[in-house]
Amino acid sequence: MVVWFCGRFSCFNHHLYNRIFTMGHEFQYLLETKRFVWLVALVFAIFMMFQYFQFPNGYVVSSLFPVSDSQIVANTTRFHASDISNISSLHNNTSNASSPISATHLPQNSPALTPTTAVNITLSTPTIPLGPVASESDRDVSTSVKDFNELQKNPVRSDDKSSATKDVIREDVVTISEMHDMLVHNRASSRSMKPRWSSAVDKELLDAKFQIENAHVNENDPTLYAPLFVNVSRFKRSYELMEKTLKVYIYKEGAKPIFHEPQAVQKGIYASEGWFMKNMKASQQFVTKKPKQAHLFYFPFSSRMLEEKLFVPDSHSNNNLVQYLKNYLDLIAGKYSFWNRTGGSDHFFVACHDWTPSITKKHMDTCIRAMCNSDIKKEGFTLGKDVPLPETLISSPKNPLREFGGKPASERSILAFFAGRMHGDVRPILLQHWQNKDPDMKIFGKLPKSKHNINYINYMKSSKYCICAKGYEVNSPRVVEAIFYDCVPVIISDNFVPPFFEVLNWESFAVFVKEKDIPNLKNILVSIPESRYLVMQERVKKVQQHFFWHVKPIKYDIFHMILHSIWYTRVFRINP
Repeated sequence: MVVWFCGRFSCFNHHLYNRIFTMGHEFQYLLETKRFVWLVALVFAIFMMFQYFQFPNGYVVSSLFPVSDSQIVANTTRFHASDISNISSLHNNTSNASSPISATHLPQNSPALTPTTAVNITLSTPTIPLGPVASESDRDVSTSVKDFNELQKNPVRSDDKSSATKDVIREDVVTISEMHDMLVHNRASSRSMKPRWSSAVDKELLDAKFQIENAHVNENDPTLYAPLFVNVSRFKRSYELMEKTLKVYIYKEGAKPIFHEPQAVQKGIYASEGWFMKNMKASQQFVTKKPKQAHLFYFPFSSRMLEEKLFVPDSHSNNNLVQYLKNYLDLIAGKYSFWNRTGGSDHFFVACHDWTPSITKKHMDTCIRAMCNSDIKKEGFTLGKDVPLPETLISSPKNPLREFGGKPASERSILAFFAGRMHGDVRPILLQHWQNKDPDMKIFGKLPKSKHNINYINYMKSSKYCICAKGYEVNSPRVVEAIFYDCVPVIISDNFVPPFFEVLNWESFAVFVKEKDIPNLKNILVSIPESRYLVMQERVKKVQQHFFWHVKPIKYDIFHMILHSIWYTRVFRINP
C-alpha cells in the first residue's frame, strides 16, 4: 500500500513539473509576442507620421495611393454639364414654360419655437467685413457651350497665370438646378412654427396654398411671358390671390431715421429697401390697421441707416447693431402677441446692406428675411424661408426709369463688358485674364468719372453680354442694371440665389458662369449660338417689367414682385 502511494505521488510530481515547465514556455512566448506586436505598432505609427509630413497630397491614404495630376484637376475644375443641357433644351424649345414644381405637403407637427430645416445649407457666419461699407457684387450663372468636351480638353487662356483662379475655386458650388431641388425639398421638410392659437388668417393662407398648388394651366396672359417662369400658371394664381387676400400690418414703433424714413435711402445701391418701405407704407390695398386681420407683419427699418447711425468706425464689432435690433424685437414681443403666436414666422423685413444676414441671424432668423446678400452657403441664407432681394442702383428718385433700354441686338458690337472697383477676390482675376487681352472683351477697372455715368451706361447699351462679377459679397446692382439696358446678364458669383428665384426661370434669360471658369469666359460666350443669344436678349426685354421701380407702383413691377416673394414664402411655410 505504501509502495503504491509513493509510486502515485512520484508520478504526480513528475506531471506537475512538466506542466509548470510547459506553462513557463507559454508565458515566455506570450511576452515575446506582445513585444513583437508593440514593435509593429510603433513602426507603423512612425511610418504614418512620416507619410503625413512628407507626401505632397497632405493625406496619408492619398499619398499611399497617389492620384494623377490630371485626375486632381478634373475633380476641381470640371464645368457642370447639367448647366449646358438645361440651356440646350431651352434652345430647342424656346416657347415652352419650365416644368412645374411638384406639389409638396408640409408635415403636421412642428418644433416648439424655432423652425427647422432638414437640409442644413448654412455654414458658419463669417466675420463682418469692416472695410468698405458699400456692397458691390454679382451673381452665379450656367451657360450654353457648343462643344463642352472640346473646351475641357483645350481650354483657351489669356495668359500663363491661370493658377490664380485656384484662389476662388469652391468645391461646394450649388448650381441653379440644385437650388430648385433644394427649394422643393426644404418646403416639404421644413416649416414654420405651428401657431400657438388659431386665427382666421391661417385658414385663408392654407386655402391660398391649395389653390396655388392646383392652379389651372393658364399660359395665355398677354402681360406674362410663360418661358420666363418656372410655372406661369402658379405664379399668376398666387399673384391674384395676393391682390385679393393679403393684408400687412406695419409696426408703428421705432425711431427715425433707422425706422420709418424711406426717403433716407431713395438713391444709391441700397435703394431697394427705401423704395419698398415707401411703397408699402403708402399702399391702401395691402396695409391694414387691424393687426388681427394681418397675414404678415412688417418691421420698417433700413439696414443702411442702422449701419450709418450706429456703427462705430474702427470698432471691429457690430454688437451694438445686433443689440439695437434685439431691443426693438423685445419691445414688439412684449407689447404685442403676434410675434409669440407664430415665433415670428409671419414677420418680415426688407434690407439690402451686406451685413444684414449677420446682424439679424441671432434674434430675427425665424422671420422672413428679404435680403440682397443671398449667399446660400456663406451667410446663412435659408432657401425657402428667406427671400433674395434685387439690388437696384437708383440715380434719380424722381425718374427711376431714366435711360432704360439699349441698342438693338444687331447693333451691339461688344461681346462682353465689365467695369468696376476691385472689390473681393473674383474681379481681380477677371481683369488678370481679360483686361486688354481681347478686343471683343471690354473688361476694365473703375471707369473715369462722367456725367450721369454715361460712359458706363453706353458700354452696357452696346454690349451683348454684361458681366456681373461678385464683389465682397454675392449680390450686385449689375444684374438689374444689365436687364435695365437690354443686356444679357452673365453672372459670376458662386452660390448666389437670384431675385424672385421661386418663380422666375433665370436660365432662360441669363448666363451663369462658375468663378473657376473665368479663364474660359470668352469660349463660353462665343459658343452660345447667335439664335440662342437673340432669344435670351428678347426675354431680357420681356422680364424688365418685373425689375422696374415706378413712382406709383403698377401691376407686376418690382415692388409687387418683392411683396409676392414674401407672400409666396409665407403661404408655403404655413403650418396647419
